Amino acid sequence: MPKTASRLGGFTESVIRGMSRLAAQHNAINLAQGFPEGNPPRQLIDALICAAEGPHHQYAMTWGAPRFRQALARKVQRFTGLALDPDQNFVVTCGSTEAMMVALMTACNPGDRVVVFSPFYENYVADTILSGAVPIYVPLRAPDFRYDLAELTLAFAQNPKAVIVCNPSNPSGKVFTREELLEIGALAQKYDAFVITDEVYEHIVFAPHKHTAMAALPGHFERTITCNSLSKTYSMTGWRLGFVQAAPEVIAQAKKVHDFLTVGAAAPLQEAAVTGLEFPDSYYEELRASYTSRRDIFLDGLAASGLKWTEPEGAYFVLLDISPLGFATDTQAAEWLTREIGVAGVPGSSFFREPEHRYVRFHFAKNEATLTEATRRLSHIKKLRGL
Repeated sequence: MPKTASRLGGFTESVIRGMSRLAAQHNAINLAQGFPEGNPPRQLIDALICAAEGPHHQYAMTWGAPRFRQALARKVQRFTGLALDPDQNFVVTCGSTEAMMVALMTACNPGDRVVVFSPFYENYVADTILSGAVPIYVPLRAPDFRYDLAELTLAFAQNPKAVIVCNPSNPSGKVFTREELLEIGALAQKYDAFVITDEVYEHIVFAPHKHTAMAALPGHFERTITCNSLSKTYSMTGWRLGFVQAAPEVIAQAKKVHDFLTVGAAAPLQEAAVTGLEFPDSYYEELRASYTSRRDIFLDGLAASGLKWTEPEGAYFVLLDISPLGFATDTQAAEWLTREIGVAGVPGSSFFREPEHRYVRFHFAKNEATLTEATRRLSHIKKLRGL
């Protein structure tokens, strides 16, 4: 039998999805795969029912239904001030997962380098390798996950084609400041690189932190490729609606990549999602308040475990320091927590380039009852491990 592609040896299957399967096997609370609990807002469900009864069952325009792209442009302008053309500045994708793949394949030639901050969302390295590029890692050091400018400068001195910035960050919960983004942007300008941003958690940011859109910073739009989705903002990860936002010259090429990857996102879902994109500002204020409350419930409950954790500035993830538990690896700890405690997380080592085994990542995108039960179970750690 012929050998499969050698590039596939550069990464594993998704550890996150693997932990979800283990959670199901042991009937554990799944705090591994970060999808919100419950349904989208009722208005979106009603809009979906209406769309299903309408003439939206064949292919939409390849790079996105016009009404959806128009609504996207209005929302982006409302929150960033960027006045964008629905036809020239957007490609609608099958989630932000495809958006990142499209961005990297549009930006990179085989052999190009891409700067990746570590810890990173697991897709970034896989997507970089699949696009034929080579990752360069720059550490974000706990507990505040700040980068060292000298280390970042050395990475850019290798003339990368792009840098990936997840803001707010999965898994660390870091929110990049305006000053940090300007430093990154200045290096990208100096070395003529793209800045590829993943901004799916843009509306889940905890005070006093604020989300800054890289593309909206003065002089940075032309080299920024923004990846985003509706999944987390509207609690609809299964709808798989994302988009790439960039300058017309970039989008013209991204359309070709997207066309031959997936043809297009689901037509009735795009039609229904317009309703969400037109929600008033109060929706986003309530979303932030809701996740702030969930974060507080989860962190307050974690105190009973006897362990320490990192404080998220945005997104909905917490890195729990499991080093006092005495396991040889974080994978062993995560599997024990799933089997014996009944709460599934993700071994932190899957997010780090460095040999880091201190953390298990949990998410708190659950309702209050689920989070309360999860922390009740986690409180048993102290007794079972003799802390």
